[in-house]
Parts: sequence; structure tokens; C-alpha cells
Amino acid sequence: MSADDRDVPRPHPQPRAAVRGLPLYAPDIAASTVDVSENVNLWGSPPASLRALAAAPAERVNRYPSLHSTPLHDAVLDYLGLSATSGVGLVTGCGSDDVLDAAIRAFGEPGDEVAFAAPTFVMIPIFTRLNGLVPAVVPMGPSYEVDPQQLVDRRAKITYLCTPNNPTSTAMSRQAVEYVVEHAAGLVVLDEAYAEFAPDVFTSLVTRSDRLLVTRTFSKAFGLAGLRVGYGVGSSAIVDAVMRARGPYKVNALAEAAAVAALSDGPGALGWVTEHATLAVTIRERLASALRELGFEPAPSAGNFLFVPTSRAPAIARGMRERGVLVRALSGLPHDVPAVRAAEGHALRIGVGPWASMELLLDALREVLACA
Repeated sequence: MSADDRDVPRPHPQPRAAVRGLPLYAPDIAASTVDVSENVNLWGSPPASLRALAAAPAERVNRYPSLHSTPLHDAVLDYLGLSATSGVGLVTGCGSDDVLDAAIRAFGEPGDEVAFAAPTFVMIPIFTRLNGLVPAVVPMGPSYEVDPQQLVDRRAKITYLCTPNNPTSTAMSRQAVEYVVEHAAGLVVLDEAYAEFAPDVFTSLVTRSDRLLVTRTFSKAFGLAGLRVGYGVGSSAIVDAVMRARGPYKVNALAEAAAVAALSDGPGALGWVTEHATLAVTIRERLASALRELGFEPAPSAGNFLFVPTSRAPAIARGMRERGVLVRALSGLPHDVPAVRAAEGHALRIGVGPWASMELLLDALREVLACA
């Protein structure tokens, strides 16, 4: 290269237009006494998982983990009551969002549509655009219901369902889920991140459909959000494609050991998870009742959190943060649901935890309302 060539100005590298337009995920992470903004297990982590982490051999961290998380693969299928002999496969990932991203990449060509009801998991339109696909948004009904016919009518390459849904916490009916699975034109991705809190689950449908991928996570009921472990189950052909798009070594060795321990029958393991999921449901209903007494109307919840439409959400969240309590304030929500329209597209999302923490939350909320 000549000196003259080196002196020629060169433009700076520019990211793709789809990347430049994406919002940066930046939740409120201010210091707090009570943080109910993330929908995680606020009782902590399974003792069996903590023991597994403490016992992990330090001399092995210089080696790669198992290529496709085989020990976890077997433990999860057993937990779900599924078997590889029936043609079902399983793929793990760095959280279930890793699996969702890989599934969109595996089955969608640039320009294809991903159909979903809005609002839903915030990363779905982001993954859609990032992979060159087009969001096909279907409105929710007046009572937060999802219209299966509208989803099917899109004839989308990928149809995304989330039940219980984030952020509304509402659940789809079995009839609606089965209709979409049976009639959708392309791949159906069913996100069951909050399955352990729900009155009904649909994982077994993968034995009846060759177009369904169900994703779940260890970040919610299992209390392992900091280790980022998720998975998807579906036909062997679907899972094989997602694994190819995902890449290897997505679950680190310590995370895999903790997840396998959480699924075991020993003390402080799966029984601990089930016990605290049940407790979360009980406290969820108690908290919803307390919020109604304060004049709010939470959506009917099937998760470990409440969705509370209110036009005052941003101001309430700021006031509670000043009092050491973090809740998630949501804005810009679609106006299809009358309660959300009346709230001008604003809502609070409040995670459920030990009642002592809920009392602190309610005390802070009452103070904020009194100052309004």
C-alpha cells in the first residue's frame, strides 16, 4: 500500500440498518430494598443447585462443557415426561431467548413474517427484525385473549405464542393453542417460560405435531436466572435445525450442573421449586386483591407477576424507586385492550415474592398514591 493510499479517508464501518434501529434493552437497575421488576424467583435458588455449584471441580473450568448439554438433555426430558424414542428432540441455550432467536434464524428467510399477538415478550420483534424477518402483529381481544384464527390467517412462516404471556401475565386457552398448532402454515413456537405457575401447559403437544417448538427456562420458577439456561423441545427435525442455527457450547458447565441438580429428586431440588411456585400463585392472588382495594385492576394472571394498567405507571414507578422499590413501568403498549387504552398505553408489571416483600411494596405504593 502506498503512502497516498493510506492518506485516503475511509468511511467508518456502519452496522446494518436493522441493528441501528433496534432499542437497547436497558431495564431500571437502581439500588433497591425490594426489586420485583424481573419476574424471577424471589425466594432464591434451589439448595441442591447451590450445592452443585459449590462442589463443581475448579480444575475443569479450563475445558469446554458438554457439546450439547447431554446430562441436562436427559434430565429435562424426564421432567417433562417425554422420551427421545418417540421422536422428540431437545435443544438447550443461553436462556430460552437464545433458543427463540435460533429458531427464527433457522426457519425464517429474510422477508418472511413472524406472527404474534401484541403486547408480548419484548425480544420477539427484536429477534424478528435482527434476523431480517417482518413482524406481523395481531391485536389482542378486549379481555386479553388471543384470536387463533387471526394468527392462522396470517399464513406466517413462524407463529409465536406466549402463555402465560409476558407482559400481560394472561394465559391462552387449550382450544386456542391447539387450533394454532393444528392450522398454522409454518413453524409454531410456543413460549412457556412461566409454565410452572400456569393452570395448563402444552409441552406434550410436541408428540402430536411436527411443526411445534416449545421453549422453557430455568430463569423463573427454578431461580437460576443468573446462570442463563433455557431449552426447547420439538420433533427431532425441528430441534436439529435449531441446534445448527444456535451453535455449540451454549450452556456453561456450572450452569448445567446447577440445572441438573434442580431437576433431581433430592432435598432442596425439584420439590423446592414446586413448593415455591405454588406459594407464588397463592401470594399472587393475595397481592392482586390488595391492589384492587387500592383502585387498580390487574389482568387475570397465570404467571408469577401481575400486569396492572394505569396511566400513572411512569410516575408511580419513579415514586416507588425513590422509596427503594423497583417495579417495571411499561409504556407505548397497544390500545386494543380497553383497560390498556384507558391507561393510555401504560402499565405496571409487578413480580411476586415473599409476602414480607409484598407488604413493603404495598406500603411504598400507598405512600406514592397519597402524594399524588
